[in-house]
Amino acid sequence: MVTTNRVALPGHHTPAVGLEAPFEMLEACHERVHRSLDLLRRLQQHVQDKGADSDARAAARDVMRYFDQAAPLHHQDEELHVFPPLLQTASAQVRALVLQLQQDHLAMETCWSAARAVLLELVLHESNAASLHLNLQQMAALDDFADLYAQHIKHEEDLVYPLARATLAPAALQAMRVDMARRRGVQAP
Repeated sequence: MVTTNRVALPGHHTPAVGLEAPFEMLEACHERVHRSLDLLRRLQQHVQDKGADSDARAAARDVMRYFDQAAPLHHQDEELHVFPPLLQTASAQVRALVLQLQQDHLAMETCWSAARAVLLELVLHESNAASLHLNLQQMAALDDFADLYAQHIKHEEDLVYPLARATLAPAALQAMRVDMARRRGVQAP
């Protein structure tokens, strides 16, 4: 099996955080990203050891679901509410980091396209599943995606989120809550 006991949807064991605390929600999303990336790494090893069996296909679907659905919303949250105030008010060093994080989002889209293609191949490969193993290029696509995300999250949590939290006025924080809720189709807190 791909996990220690069973393939699980990323984030199912993450404590629920509501939109009343948007930065905590962003951090909880990062926790789910880490879980999904961990599943991705275990999936790579599993496929190398056992091929694209049903456990591998289920894990690949779980990773694709997370990065297809939740991750784009998370990036929008940052692009709309976290980065703009820092670009306007922060030091030149912080602005440079924020610009790099914005570039990371674009790079993540490209890396995700390559990684998703590998995962989709696993999902669709049902006949002779044990014969499918990842080549070096496919492994590199998955590794590049995971590595970029991990570095990106570290910069956000160590510096950008604390600064943005301190920068946002209560009205801007409320607007962030409302927008995040609207884009997710839920009632704003």
